[in-house]
Amino acid sequence: MVRRRYRSCAPRPTSIRRVPLRVGIDLVRVSTVRDAIAAHGDHYLQRVYTPRELEDCRTAGVLDPLRLAARFAAKEAAMKALRVADEAVPWPTIEVVRGQTGYAELELHGPAGEMAAAQGIMSLTVSLTHEEEYAAAVVAAELADARVQAEGGDHR
Repeated sequence: MVRRRYRSCAPRPTSIRRVPLRVGIDLVRVSTVRDAIAAHGDHYLQRVYTPRELEDCRTAGVLDPLRLAARFAAKEAAMKALRVADEAVPWPTIEVVRGQTGYAELELHGPAGEMAAAQGIMSLTVSLTHEEEYAAAVVAAELADARVQAEGGDHR
């Protein structure tokens, strides 16, 4: 195998400006959520989701594992953007809600909200997608100060 090194023609910057943004992403297999519901029922649902999320994931009165998987992916992606590491952040403290426009938004409560405030996170945005057996989410966190971005790191 031959490795080639490519060089940029652009001059090398003396300093790189940090963007005050963190991004988290997650992919969830829908069958994993379906299996957790089958094995643990209401215990799983109440441990992970808020009543508002459960209501939002009902289609014709039945919980939709595809929509639940997208919300689980959003919670995981948010934890990555928050750089939770070993801190205890209960799943329901990260809530996926429908905004006034109908698009998904994140609301942080309790420990998740406190962590975001302590890290200088000014706002969060989320994008969800799902198709057949997979659901994914991306969360972007806007930081008040780019220096905060340099602290810590995603070790996953």
